[in-house]
Amino acid sequence: MLPDIDSLALFVRAAELRSLTKAAEASHIGLAAASRRMALLEHRFKTPLLERSSKGVELTPAGASLLPHAKTLLVEINQMQAEMRDHASGRKGALRILANTSVMTESLPEHMASFARSNPDVRLVLEERWSHEIVRALLASQGDLGVIVDGTPAEGLECLPYVTDRIAVVMQPQHAMARAPEMHFADLLDDDLIALESSSSMMRLLTEQAVIAERTLQVRVEVRSFEAVCRMVQAGLGVGLLPYQAASVLGKGMNLTVRPLTEEWAERRMLICMKKERAHHPTVAKLVRHMVASAAA
Repeated sequence: MLPDIDSLALFVRAAELRSLTKAAEASHIGLAAASRRMALLEHRFKTPLLERSSKGVELTPAGASLLPHAKTLLVEINQMQAEMRDHASGRKGALRILANTSVMTESLPEHMASFARSNPDVRLVLEERWSHEIVRALLASQGDLGVIVDGTPAEGLECLPYVTDRIAVVMQPQHAMARAPEMHFADLLDDDLIALESSSSMMRLLTEQAVIAERTLQVRVEVRSFEAVCRMVQAGLGVGLLPYQAASVLGKGMNLTVRPLTEEWAERRMLICMKKERAHHPTVAKLVRHMVASAAA
C-alpha cells in the first residue's frame, strides 16, 4: 500500500516544527492520534523517521531522506487538487508559464492579463526563473510554456520569436556618462558595476563581450533583482546594467538616468519555448498565438 498522504503531511509538519505536539495542533488532531499515525508510517517504511526526546523530535537519517520527497509529493498533490477544482468549476484547466525576469517586468504581465480576460475558463500560473532553469523545468514537464533569452541552449524544445529588449546603463543623473551623446559598452569597463548574479544570461553575455574587448568587468555588487540593482546605484555604489524597459520604469521612480547601449549585440531576443508535444495542445497553441499577436501589436 502507498503511504497515507495525511500522515506524510503530519511528518513534514513535525520535521519543520521539531515537535509532534505542535504538528498535531497544526493538523487539528490529538497527540495520541498523531503518535499512532507516525508509528504506522514508520511501520510502513520499516525504519524510524523521528527521534523523540523531552525537547521535541529530530529527524533520523531515514527521516532526513524522506523529507524532500514528502514535500515534493505534497506540492504536486496540491497542484493536482487545484487543477481538479478548475475542472469542477467549469474551467478548462491551468497553464503553467515560466518566464525570465526581463519579460516578467516588461511585456508579459499585460499579455497574460489580456489572455485571461478573453479566456476566463483557463487559469494561468506564472513563475519567474532564470532562462537555463526554465529549459530544465520544461524538459522535465514542470511547466507548459517558457520565455527564455535567445542563446540559451534549448535542445529538445520548440522555440519561436516573442519580443526584444536592449541592455541599458543605469546611473545617477550627475554621473559623467549621463551627458554622453551615445552609450558604449567600453565606456563602462573602468567603472564599478552593479549587476545581476553571474548565472543570469545577461551577465554571461556581458562577460563574453568584455573578454572580446580584452577587458574585465569591474563588478562590485551582484544581486538577484532589478530593483536591488537600482537601489545600489541610487546609493552611489556604481552604475547598473539592466534591460532598458524595466530599468526605465524603476529608474524614473528613483530619479536615475537610464541610457541604452548602442552596440548591436546589446539587443536581445526573447523566445517562447515548449516541448514539441505541448505545442499541439489546443489551449497552449491558443496562448502562444495570443502572445505573438500581442507582441506584434
